[in-house]
Amino acid sequence: MSEQPPYLRIADELRRRIGEHVWEPGDRLPSRAQIGQEFGVGENVVRRAQELLISQGLLEGRAGSGTYVAEPQQRVRVVRSSAREQPNGSPFRTDMKAVGKLGDWESRTDAKVQAPADIAARLGVDEGAMCVRTSYEFLADGRPVQLSTSWEPYDLTAGTLVVLPEGGPHAGAGVVNRMAAIGITVSHAVEQPEPRQATAEESSLLGIQKAALVTHIRRTYYSNQGRPVETADIVVPAAHCEIVYEIPIGR
Repeated sequence: MSEQPPYLRIADELRRRIGEHVWEPGDRLPSRAQIGQEFGVGENVVRRAQELLISQGLLEGRAGSGTYVAEPQQRVRVVRSSAREQPNGSPFRTDMKAVGKLGDWESRTDAKVQAPADIAARLGVDEGAMCVRTSYEFLADGRPVQLSTSWEPYDLTAGTLVVLPEGGPHAGAGVVNRMAAIGITVSHAVEQPEPRQATAEESSLLGIQKAALVTHIRRTYYSNQGRPVETADIVVPAAHCEIVYEIPIGR
């Protein structure tokens, strides 16, 4: 079995000291040079360890001051479940209300955007096919806690009242309910979550450290005929949100 990389070993030790209250929230850590000398590694190794813990919300860096133990924050619970699709109301707002926060979102829709290769493959359309693209920022008490970029085949909704996800009489109703309004039954969704580091744009929009850890969910809704009707890339910051899956059990 390969030996654990030095930066992970140091991150584990720093995490242990925080957990055992050797350092309390708000405490300034020793300098990278001091930590490096203690563990017999260079400052770059210590920096990588600290960046990992910053991405996990355990530490925070302050420009020109140093690295500090972060104040504990209540993580927002984000529930993923087909059972939460509602004729009225928003599951996101319900989740936020459960933790005493006001849930809302901002969106921007661009109609007739050419699908890039990866999106076309997920939607089962030709590369360059026209799609409706909507970008979302989901907010908890006005603070961004989730990003999403949604793509729908334009030929599916063109000329209908649901062509704009956030416009018209069915604005904000969600994919399942909007598709039902034009006679399309959504039977299931497939989600593929994976951890990765935030891009510079995502970090800026979410107000998190550069390269902080996020969960990237690739979601696709399918009709009962097996056609993909929408696909989205959902980005959730790991330090601020926990993702919970509800799995309905048939009787």
